[in-house]
Amino acid sequence: MTILEMEHVSKAFGGSLALNDVHLTVEKGEIHALLGENGAGKSTLMNILTGVVSMDSGSIQFDGAHFHNPTIKQMEAAGIAFVHQEINVVNDLTVFENIFLNREIQTPFKLLDRKKMIASTRQLFQELGVNIDPLMSVSDLKTSQKQLLVICRALHADAKLLILDEPTTALSNEEIAHLFSILKKSQEKDKSFIFISHKMPEIFELADRYTVLRNGEFVSTGLITDTTPNQIASDMVGKQFTEGDVYRSRTLGETYVELDNLSGPGFNNISLKINRGEVVAFTGLAGCGASELLQSMFGAQPIETGSLKINNQLIKGKIDTFMRHGVAMLPSNRKENSVIHDLNILDNMVIAEHVLSRRKMIINQRQEAERYTNQKNALNIKSQNPNDAITSLSGGNQQKVFLARWLNTDAHLLLFDNPTQGVDVAAKEEIYKLILKFASEGKTVIINTLEIPEIKKVSDRCVVFFEGQIVRIFDHTEISEHDVMLYSTNAVNTRGGHDHVS
Repeated sequence: MTILEMEHVSKAFGGSLALNDVHLTVEKGEIHALLGENGAGKSTLMNILTGVVSMDSGSIQFDGAHFHNPTIKQMEAAGIAFVHQEINVVNDLTVFENIFLNREIQTPFKLLDRKKMIASTRQLFQELGVNIDPLMSVSDLKTSQKQLLVICRALHADAKLLILDEPTTALSNEEIAHLFSILKKSQEKDKSFIFISHKMPEIFELADRYTVLRNGEFVSTGLITDTTPNQIASDMVGKQFTEGDVYRSRTLGETYVELDNLSGPGFNNISLKINRGEVVAFTGLAGCGASELLQSMFGAQPIETGSLKINNQLIKGKIDTFMRHGVAMLPSNRKENSVIHDLNILDNMVIAEHVLSRRKMIINQRQEAERYTNQKNALNIKSQNPNDAITSLSGGNQQKVFLARWLNTDAHLLLFDNPTQGVDVAAKEEIYKLILKFASEGKTVIINTLEIPEIKKVSDRCVVFFEGQIVRIFDHTEISEHDVMLYSTNAVNTRGGHDHVS
């Protein structure tokens, strides 16, 4: 039984056609993967469905009712919930208050019935297998717990169709498996899902059917069991796509980065030498300390004990000190740590370079325009006008802008925390090749990622963390998903085995 049918949907912004005669059909009780490159029109289509954006032409039929340019409230009342990639919670409220936000239970005397709301939240979490205390402040939750909270809130509101936009970006493998179990339980209760993801293994594990958009147009749809990852990728990019091995071995230079018994918030006693021109991948379960270590190597978090040398110079201090010594960092949480909402695309791209050249009295607009054009072409950033708001771009294209932000500084140590977050398959390949290009030019690159295939594509070595410490280092030829996960989860010691850091 069809629950959603969008037909002949078109939308233009100014002179740019964002959607052209697009079709999308979702069946009741199915998980439907909506796929396409960044800028393909997925977000625009979902914004039309949820009443955020009006369509120029087309029709929407949901759960037997017809809608023409509905409002947000109308679609929420109809039973559609949008779980955005940028997590939307109120940090100053408790967990149960977020669950019941705008739907509070009241006593006969019009007072908030806290007991009923807390009990209802506990029951919801118990049914879904979510281990979160309803009385906790949301500000104390991990990012992954906030993501689950948003999904639980939508399910508690009895949404019939949930749109999940890159819901696994901030989750570990174990948390992803838990999320998938929640979705499958909900699917058994005839809940429907539109699942937006660039991760092919997730799509083929979870989805029943798929629809591909490209350049704002409908390309293909069908059963997941009737296609392959390469075929879907080819539909997305408009040409035959083969996901190949990107890694190229290189002659490395002398030691460029030296960590000696480095300790800080979330990590301790880290000793590691990294060569000039080397690509090193940090990995481990979420919260393993790798991300915190990168932040300390950029001055965003304090170094408590130990020392850090870059190019034989002892470095300590704040972010601007590290930037002046050629260190750049692409942080993991794009919304909180990268997006500057009040600045346009161009200014977001060049602001890091401004920090380094702040003593210059005049900004050369011609040079900035050239930088923008060069980076836009090099990274294939899909933007119409550099003066547009940064929020006008899709998440993946925003990520490319922030990558360009740091390339503009001509840094020699690049710290990339989850660099392909929310980036489509073709753009990922571009970024992998760029990382190796940077390395071949003598830059040193450290990436932090949970994706083992990504590590194999770019890294010379893989450093595995567990509870704030390095537990194993693999050379490129030794990297395997099985072995990395064995050390990431500490299973090697749980089963009584012993090993030493390489």
